[in-house]
Amino acid sequence: MEMTFAEKILANYANEKETIPGQIVTVQPAHLLTHDNTAAIIQKVDEELNKYGVYSKNLSIIVLDHVIPAASEKTAINHKKIREFVAKHDIKHFYDVGEGVCHQVVVEKGLALPGKLLLGSDSHTCSYGAVGSFSSGIDRTEAASLMLTGQTWLKVPQSIKVHIKGSLSKGVYAKDVILHIIGDISASGATYCSVEYHGEVEQFSVDDRFTIANMGVEMGAKNSVFFVDDITKQYLKSIGVNESAYSPVIPDLGASYMQTLDYDLNNVVPMVACPHTVDNVKPADQLEDIEIHQCLIGTCTNGRLSDLEIAASILKGKKIHKNVRLLIIPASKQIFQEAMQKGIIQVLVDSGGMVLPPGCGPCLGAHQGVLSPGERCLSTANRNFKGRMGSKDAEIYLASPATVAATALNQTITDPREVIE
Repeated sequence: MEMTFAEKILANYANEKETIPGQIVTVQPAHLLTHDNTAAIIQKVDEELNKYGVYSKNLSIIVLDHVIPAASEKTAINHKKIREFVAKHDIKHFYDVGEGVCHQVVVEKGLALPGKLLLGSDSHTCSYGAVGSFSSGIDRTEAASLMLTGQTWLKVPQSIKVHIKGSLSKGVYAKDVILHIIGDISASGATYCSVEYHGEVEQFSVDDRFTIANMGVEMGAKNSVFFVDDITKQYLKSIGVNESAYSPVIPDLGASYMQTLDYDLNNVVPMVACPHTVDNVKPADQLEDIEIHQCLIGTCTNGRLSDLEIAASILKGKKIHKNVRLLIIPASKQIFQEAMQKGIIQVLVDSGGMVLPPGCGPCLGAHQGVLSPGERCLSTANRNFKGRMGSKDAEIYLASPATVAATALNQTITDPREVIE
């Protein structure tokens, strides 16, 4: 039987010769990701953990990133509980505050590898498909059970093939591509599906693939994946991972898909997701009367070095509008350091930007840059639900780092092609 990526990798992990969509399989993932929510997760099985311990000290990856530094006594207590849990059970993959956003850290530390199955108690765990992993979000109860038993069940998803052709125009980026796709198929168009990217994808860097895979869940996908090629291999080599450390999984040529979607990148323009859904997408040049109060460049979707470089190239030698707040959040400490070494941070600060610690920052509306009623934010994040950034009476728009940087200069939403020299 010829199988898709999801069917193959779940067959591997379930010790089955083959799997079919809808089949329930029991799997032992390579890793389980949790973050600040680890405190709530371990509380669910505190008695069992005290009696039996964790299944494996190598299974968990724990990253403190959502509310860092602690913004309240409650948060500080949770962080303390997590550190104590890590020490007690000798958890090997622990990254304390300041290391970065969990998804960025998992990838850059070489913990997400091609052909591996990773699950996480965060919906954007699907990001690791950027390097050929099957990665998906699960809920906290499942995560608690995994910590104890090392296994869980999954339903084999249907698969969608996205075929890419053409090339991006100047001023158009990976974020515009995924917003274009979500706007086309809707926020539920790939519900519980495995989305595979085929065709002329060699033009996408691993950073680009990360952005696209990250937003797979915003169209309902169980996972999104790019297959291993020279781009992947070069990236993994750059972070110290040899080819011998992983076994890529690719779909069979005759695999059966629920749907095939074709997109010509020549037709993609700078896009903006308007309130209050990610699929409420419009071209940036149709929104130039929308006044923005806060701009955010960062998050697990677009906080990588290339994103900061794009913003800096637009802002260099210029000043942001006096009525705009520009927040800059590198996705990891490593990216922060590289951006400083390259002078990127200096450019962004000179333009009027404020740099926040590597982490999630205001993306989830818990602290750092929450909005007041009536304000609008243009963000490189992945969600714009009502109340997402602290106020149900504020509005969130989503766009690429280039569109956000251009907008910061003018205060109104700006097509970056108007300012790129």
